[in-house]
Amino acid sequence: MRDLVYPPVIAFAKTAFTVLDLRIRRTGTEHVPRTGGALIALNHISYVDFVLGGYGALPSKRLVRFMAKEVLFRNRYSGPLMRGMHHIPVDREAGAASYQQAIRHLEAGELVGVFPEATISRSFQLKEFKTGTVRMAAEAGVPVLPMILWGTQRMFTKDRPRDFTRHRPIAISIGAPITVTREDDPGEATARLRETMAGMLDETIRSYPEQPAGAWWLPAAYGGGAPTPEEAERLDREELARRAERRR
Repeated sequence: MRDLVYPPVIAFAKTAFTVLDLRIRRTGTEHVPRTGGALIALNHISYVDFVLGGYGALPSKRLVRFMAKEVLFRNRYSGPLMRGMHHIPVDREAGAASYQQAIRHLEAGELVGVFPEATISRSFQLKEFKTGTVRMAAEAGVPVLPMILWGTQRMFTKDRPRDFTRHRPIAISIGAPITVTREDDPGEATARLRETMAGMLDETIRSYPEQPAGAWWLPAAYGGGAPTPEEAERLDREELARRAERRR
């Protein structure tokens, strides 16, 4: 697949990282295969997770095709970029098409990025996972690579203004490949994936160089001021209700 748009976007992102002097720490990059398909499963805490998640695969000289909301492909600004980078539009009303497109990418030897939580976590802890991630990996016969991002929520997330303060630490952690087969129960395989990523997230948070008590971006379970998972779920329901009301 020809990539005329992706390389300039990567160059722009690297320049932005340099200007912001982001202190990006990548671990586990050796787990990203140099060739062949793989499904990267990421936690979702920020609107810039696509950018930093893709950056985690660059040491292996690989590009990631992310599954993203279809509305981004219709936007006059982001649309040409999303299509040019061959990302995969996800229409929740017709999810089968995006699912099959992701399978084709994986079978063609591409890296596909997916957020098993589907939406940003307001608590910054893991939400419940959808089973589509492990089902895609099993059908395409590719491994799942768990990836944890941390610090990106401080830049741009739900309910908070954008804040691109310089010198900010960002952590990108990639775990060992997880094999999923057609014989595996999707629910059980999804639970294993979530458990693995929960352990990685805990380790990443605890090793993060900044741990200010009460910080809005730190989970409540770690002494931060972020909503608890229960509070975050309530906020999510209220957001969905407002969207439904606007569509009437």
